Amino acid sequence: MSDPFATISIIGLGYIGLPTAAVFASRKVKVIGVDVNQHAVDTINRGEIHIVEPELDNVVRAAVADGYLRATTKPEPADAFLIAVPTPFKDGPTGCHHPDVDFIEAATKSIAPVLKKGDLVILESTSPVGATEQMAFWMAQARPDLSFPQTHGEASDIRVAHCPERVLPGQVLRELVQNDRVIGGMTPRCSKAAAQLYKAFVQGECVITSARTAEMCKLTENSFRDVNIAFANELSIICDRLNINVWELIRLANRHPRVNILQPGPGVGGHCIAVDPWFIVSAAPTEAKLIRAAREVNDSKPGWVIEKIKLSVAEFLQENPGKTAKDMSIACFGISFKPDIDDLRESPALDIVRALSVIHPGPVFVVEPNIKTVPMDLNNVELVDEIRGMDADLKVLLVDHKQFKTGLTPHGKFLDCKGIW
Repeated sequence: MSDPFATISIIGLGYIGLPTAAVFASRKVKVIGVDVNQHAVDTINRGEIHIVEPELDNVVRAAVADGYLRATTKPEPADAFLIAVPTPFKDGPTGCHHPDVDFIEAATKSIAPVLKKGDLVILESTSPVGATEQMAFWMAQARPDLSFPQTHGEASDIRVAHCPERVLPGQVLRELVQNDRVIGGMTPRCSKAAAQLYKAFVQGECVITSARTAEMCKLTENSFRDVNIAFANELSIICDRLNINVWELIRLANRHPRVNILQPGPGVGGHCIAVDPWFIVSAAPTEAKLIRAAREVNDSKPGWVIEKIKLSVAEFLQENPGKTAKDMSIACFGISFKPDIDDLRESPALDIVRALSVIHPGPVFVVEPNIKTVPMDLNNVELVDEIRGMDADLKVLLVDHKQFKTGLTPHGKFLDCKGIW
């Protein structure tokens, strides 16, 4: 019996799409990767990668060399299409952020012309509840010659499902394979087809549910984490007010057998935890009180850190009456949204540095071992190595990269947002 998914197309070759494409290709499945970024396409076709993820470069190099992975800027016919494009948010009138599904719409409409009877379309992008149904509606509008689950149920020509990823940056290749996968088809036949596709590499369990429940599951997982991080971040602010070492406090409280407080930081970043809770708040603004409050706590933490930096600047000027703020240098250690990666999406550390580049008249340095250049909007911010960063008048630890845990011990004035100094 022939393989029903001889060719797979991955739409979006970013932090999720490219590893997913590489894992499928490593199982000797023909994969066509599609991305609007010509640089990313050219890089992948050379057998190289444009993002940082451990071991991914080796898998991509082998997949391209063996002829199982190829990238292009325009969709081509395939047997299954996986959409893994960004889903940012935009400000809304109700005081919360609303999901922006423009990228999903564009990706859906781009594949519609090449769809054929029997194809499977999976939305992997983290999405608001109802996005999979909306995707199916867009496809039906573009292809009235084909039938879809919302009108033809189990007998539809095209099968549609939502199967969110749940991986940790820095461990994506391992978790793609080992983690359980939630499979939310629009019909049981859709779910069965999606599960069959993922079993090509997933060693965890493929758990079947509805598309809407699958969408809500991913949002719930990240909102749960956001609420717990907000507790730690709020606790750090309270402890600062009461002159208590929050790191020691959490260490002691966690000795209780049923307590597991997370570690505070300068905020919450990344495209998942910092974004997904707003999708729930947007859908149920009156009911999602705790989820909204957690988001507001975490979103406000970078501003609190900036105020602490301002206090440190004021103290420095009092201690050095012959100097002005222009004479004071500040070095920020880390600008990615979490340790040991190059991903800057929704990074609170980056937001803090961006604010400093505007409000601080003196030199601002960044020590970030995972990037080669700072973003263009960081005016007058210089990327330096750790040794030079340690020479700054104020050192601000924002991300606990492994290099900072084993490197130099800070001297002079410093602000530690991660409790490792």
